[in-house]
Amino acid sequence: MSKLSHPQPEGVAPGNGYSHVATGPGRWVAIAGQVALDADGNFVGFGDPAAQARQVFANLDACLKAAGATFADVVKLNLYVTDIGYLPAIRTVRDEYVDTTNPPASTAVQVVALFSPNALLEVEAYAIVDA
Repeated sequence: MSKLSHPQPEGVAPGNGYSHVATGPGRWVAIAGQVALDADGNFVGFGDPAAQARQVFANLDACLKAAGATFADVVKLNLYVTDIGYLPAIRTVRDEYVDTTNPPASTAVQVVALFSPNALLEVEAYAIVDA
């Protein structure tokens, strides 16, 4: 069972698919922004935001496991997308990984470009695990 807390701040409208606040005791884990690269460094899902999101969240899952964490420990996700219109497809995949009852805090930003023109999104995560 997660020791994370998701208090709803007074005077702030509830988030739609995210929490405004996520906190908990333990060890801080920062996961660098992940893009849709497979284990061999090849892009997956050219032009397909859902396919890229599946690879990105699989990469995040692997990174969390390497740190002794799971998505249940994630307190914050930052999503960078080249087209904000991709968010519904990305959120569908995200919801396969996160607790939609108590989702992590989240930020989504449209950017002009990412490191490669093949990358449609990049997602970084922050987690808190038992010390």
